[in-house]
Amino acid sequence: MLTLMLCVFGITTGEFVIAGILPDVAADLAVSIPAAGLLVTAYALGMIVGGPVLTALTARFPRKPLITALLGVAVAGNLASTLAPGYPVLFAARVISACVVATFFANAIVVAAASAPPDRQASTVAKLALGMNLAMILGAPLGTAIGHALGWRATFAAITAVCLAGLVLVWRLVPIGLPERPNQRAEVTESGLGVRSELRVFGERDVRLAIALTAVGNAGLLAVFTYLAPLLTGVAGFPAEAVAGLLLVYGVGAALGNLAGGWLYDRAPSASMPGLLALLTAVLAVAWLVGRHPVPAAVTVFLLGAVGFAVIPGMQARVLSAAAEAPTLAIAVNASAYQVAAAFAGWLGGRVIDAAGVRPIYLVAAAVTAAGFMLAVYSGRRTRTPAR
Repeated sequence: MLTLMLCVFGITTGEFVIAGILPDVAADLAVSIPAAGLLVTAYALGMIVGGPVLTALTARFPRKPLITALLGVAVAGNLASTLAPGYPVLFAARVISACVVATFFANAIVVAAASAPPDRQASTVAKLALGMNLAMILGAPLGTAIGHALGWRATFAAITAVCLAGLVLVWRLVPIGLPERPNQRAEVTESGLGVRSELRVFGERDVRLAIALTAVGNAGLLAVFTYLAPLLTGVAGFPAEAVAGLLLVYGVGAALGNLAGGWLYDRAPSASMPGLLALLTAVLAVAWLVGRHPVPAAVTVFLLGAVGFAVIPGMQARVLSAAAEAPTLAIAVNASAYQVAAAFAGWLGGRVIDAAGVRPIYLVAAAVTAAGFMLAVYSGRRTRTPAR
């Protein structure tokens, strides 16, 4: 289990860390900040397109060799990022690294669940997800600190080393065969027969609204996160060395907000989503107002992490509720919607910088989040109608 957590930590750190070293990459490769921001878009597009396609193509592969091969691709992608002679190679390396992420996660969850006792499978899978949280709280700040001290290439070299260590441990410790349950063949058959049901749920308007809410509601915050380093250094006046610590502040806020958001949505599902999106809109507007002052700006970094991630559990719960009869594909598409938002956010922030500078990203993000708030209000009214 710890082996798979380490792998998740390494792969996910590669996704998050670019926000902290964006100015370093731009300066070293002689490209603009908006061009460097497209590296986030490249990673998101790699996950959106590569994940479903690669998962379908490798469905019949034995899991241990497949996971090992996927980690090998992650090692190669991050090594190519380390050695990239220019921006085009780095862009391609980011896409390659991203293509294996969704397929790796899917298979790692199956391995973790199958390796656990029947009464502890859910908790085992939850522990696997801890690797992703640690990547945000520890991996991104540590990677940023390494980048500022030794150069951004050293950051990707460290990620390469972690992924390589995970590959070796998987090869040595993960069992070759997974325990097969007596009804496994029946489950596969039922899954195949359920494809039409999975697709039919997209005919439900509430399912489409829930997925759209994930994309629109997260796009504003993701635009700020993508360009957080230039916002902190170029607007608030923090030294580059402080970005790692502020990313840690953001990650702690995100972890606490995620727990609080789940608790709040369980108790007030109708009011919590629009309420949190309204609060996030306000925090983004305040961040614009106080963005030039270091101490208030640092406080808003924590609040953005906390409020932004408090929204996510409710978004996932809405999709589960709307697609209750066949939720699997809807949840997968919802994850892709988040990556679509990330890709759009990287592009949008770059256009804002080109037109008006870095600071207005806060206001544009607030406007996008306000659109998410209005969508949440509309969606909530539909779910409260008698017909529904």
